[in-house]
Amino acid sequence: MTHQIQEDQQELIELFPQREHLGLRLDKYVADELPELSRTYLQQLISDGSVLVDGLVRRTSFKITPGQIVTVELPEVEETELLAEDIPLDVVYEDSDILMINKPAGLVVHPAAGHSHGTLVNAVLFHAPEISIQGSTRPGIIHRLDKDTSGIMVIAKSDRAQTSLVEQWQAREVRKQYLALVSGVIEEDTATIDAPIGRSSANRQQMTATRSGREAITHFTVLERFEDCTLLDVAIETGRTHQIRVHLAFIGHPVVGDALYGNKPSARVAERLGVKRQFLHAQSLSFDMPGAGERVTFEAPLPSDLSVVLEELHSEETDADSVV
Repeated sequence: MTHQIQEDQQELIELFPQREHLGLRLDKYVADELPELSRTYLQQLISDGSVLVDGLVRRTSFKITPGQIVTVELPEVEETELLAEDIPLDVVYEDSDILMINKPAGLVVHPAAGHSHGTLVNAVLFHAPEISIQGSTRPGIIHRLDKDTSGIMVIAKSDRAQTSLVEQWQAREVRKQYLALVSGVIEEDTATIDAPIGRSSANRQQMTATRSGREAITHFTVLERFEDCTLLDVAIETGRTHQIRVHLAFIGHPVVGDALYGNKPSARVAERLGVKRQFLHAQSLSFDMPGAGERVTFEAPLPSDLSVVLEELHSEETDADSVV
């Protein structure tokens, strides 16, 4: 079957596995059927949920069976040249396979509408020019952090690292921990939020908890309670867009400083403490090192704009204790 690929517009392609395809991995099957696209790019599409088998999201390692229908959605890609830009990176660790960075708040991860330059991808291409673009606007990008979320990120520098990390993400073998300051005092010491997330019909810039959304699971542990806010250690099993922010707002405790999902109480806390952006920081990532296989953990220290907020909260507690 011949497939015409047009990456300048959104297109759905249906593939129909035959008897000879029995047992092939999903990524291998689609790569064989669509040689115009690199396997690395296709693995990213699978990870993003843009490749479905009988309407269901599957892992790259899923085994194909004749009679199934494989649907590939090629996202709209702007015709923009990716340029290497000398943007400083806070490198936590680097070898021939991976690059670990501490992303600052305010830095967009990859080019998109309105952000064709000055992104993390532009910086990575300058720092590690050996990373191949391979037809993608997200070379080496395995996961994302929102523009105003700081913290640890891993970049794949080699094909084997890309394959290994994508598979670990899909198998939920990567441990992702965040530090979040939320509005209000949470009584539970630990809790799990299990609520599907989808795009809001009222505001296309927002995501929302909805039964028709994709599975999303967030765990949190209370680290400290203050007068009108709570410091949380947050771990996510899934990686939906804005997941932590949506889930915490869903239970009535939005992230302090979150302009998109916050409410009046969280805005008051942010104003009182001088929080200029969402208090959300990716503090650690744990995964199996590509190639070697040993379990590793990389951490990113809390940036100064957030650490001064915690200092202020602790100072308020000390002052309150001294009055008593």
